[in-house]
Amino acid sequence: MIIKTFTAGFLENNMYLLLDETSKKGVLIDATEALPEIIEAANGYEIEYILLTHGHFDHILGLNDLKQALNAKAVINKNDLVISDNINEFTRLFNQPDSVPPKFEKYVNDGDEIQVGNLKFKVIATPGHTEGGVCYLIDDKLFSGDTLFRGSVGRTDLFGGNFEKLSDSIKNKIFKLSDRIKVFPGHGPETTIGYEKQYNEII
Repeated sequence: MIIKTFTAGFLENNMYLLLDETSKKGVLIDATEALPEIIEAANGYEIEYILLTHGHFDHILGLNDLKQALNAKAVINKNDLVISDNINEFTRLFNQPDSVPPKFEKYVNDGDEIQVGNLKFKVIATPGHTEGGVCYLIDDKLFSGDTLFRGSVGRTDLFGGNFEKLSDSIKNKIFKLSDRIKVFPGHGPETTIGYEKQYNEII
């Protein structure tokens, strides 16, 4: 499996392109901006899905363009449709231009599995940053969106945020995973479950 990281947007969002060399299939996790280098890196692969960790505007602003460029289906938890459908309520909070709300072709729930070539993702629902926030676990790698960062967690002061739920999601779901699992967050550097259990003072 190849993992390519792309950072874009004024909030410096991370997007992750995961490619299976054997089947020549892959997925993109989150969709801030349709960077030419993402499309170039995906050349020769069938990108089946764009997996959204949650519906905040900074993670979906590039979704419409990326769906078209990659011919991929968009995936989200239904509980975040209220956020994605009202994307411009959030863009205006951050003085950003309006955007067309994206459409989604597939919805996921806690415990679902998504198979793409030899890549198998487990969906872990982690409400708190948003009501429909999810993480994607593949092998010993967790794509945490804005649920968990290195030394921090996602904000809970926007619509749908709830710190008690976020804390419960991290303590009783993410921290139950192996310490050795590498965490790829929606913003900032990579970390591990073990590091966060020991040093993250917010939870």
